Parts: sequence; structure tokens; C-alpha cells
Amino acid sequence: MSVPPDHTPAVPDTPQSVTPQLEYLPQAGWLGRAITLAARPFAICIIAAMAILVMEVFLRYVFNRPTVWAHETSIFLSAVTFIFGGLYCVARNTHIRVVLIYDVVRSSSRCALDVVISIACLGVSLFFAWASWLMVKKAMFRPDGSFFLETTGSAWNSPAPAVLKIFMFCVLVVMSVQFLILTFNYARGSKAPQGHDDV
Repeated sequence: MSVPPDHTPAVPDTPQSVTPQLEYLPQAGWLGRAITLAARPFAICIIAAMAILVMEVFLRYVFNRPTVWAHETSIFLSAVTFIFGGLYCVARNTHIRVVLIYDVVRSSSRCALDVVISIACLGVSLFFAWASWLMVKKAMFRPDGSFFLETTGSAWNSPAPAVLKIFMFCVLVVMSVQFLILTFNYARGSKAPQGHDDV
């Protein structure tokens, strides 16, 4: 069946014609892109934690042979994902914030507020990184200065507490750098599209 020349059928939108949504905040720069890519393995941690818990229930109630490591491992995997989630939200600009003032001011004032907010968040991140370092020192060293990782004190006695504190410290340091990049890019009015080489 031929279509009359004056009646061209409408071409539906294809996935290629739809503009993809940015996965990271453009002002987050190269670090924001790296954080977004690094988030994918952490998503697998949640699936692994679920699988471990299912396995533990099966071993405990079917074979009456519970493990000594499943509970602590699932908590550890969930904890590292939760800690990284804060950094991930910063890179994507999806963290919780109160926008009572932000939504009613002009665009030019929003740029200034973005700089002020980023500076304030940078200060808070640096403070918590310093506080986290104090915890890391206690978790990594005995009072006499010898190296020893803090453990759970359970039957398995894993060094999960020390590893989590070290990981939190690293995340807070990276978060501080991310807020510094955001401050710089907001201050210069950067509106870089995806793929632009920002700071």
C-alpha cells in the first residue's frame, strides 16, 4: 500500500533521538565523572550482601550450619556502599537540601549561592575529614604506636571497623576535593556540557 506524497507518516522518537540525561553534575568536572564510574562496583556490593544473607538463611535453617562471617560481611558491604553514596550524591547534585531561598532568587543570585554553598560544604567536609582521621589513628595504631587494625571482637574477628574508618576518611578527602572543584567551576560560571574538560 502506497502512501500519498502529501501524507508523510510521523516518525516516532527512537532511543537514538532522545538526549541522554547527564549522570553527573557538569561542574563536578573530571572527578565527578570518575566518581560516577566508580559507583557501579559499589552497586554490586548491595547485590552481594543480599546474596550472602540469603545463603546464610539457607545454611542456618536448612543444613543447621551457619557461618561466622556472613553477618559481618553483609554489614561491611552495605556500609561501604552507604559511605560512598554521599560522595556519589555530591557528584550528581542529588543530595538533600533546603531550597526555600534558592528557588525564589534570580539566576545570577543562584550562581553566587552555589559558590557560597560549595565553600560551606568544603569547610564541613574538611572538618569531618579531620575528625575521621582522629578515629583512623585509633583504629590503626595501638597506644604505644605499633600498627594494629581494630577488629570486631567476634568469632570471625575481622578488621572491618578499621577498614570502614579508613574508607570513610578517604571518601571525605575526595569529597573535599570535589567541593573545591565545584567552588572553582561555579565561581567562573562554568556550564560545561558532557565531555567538556573542566577542572
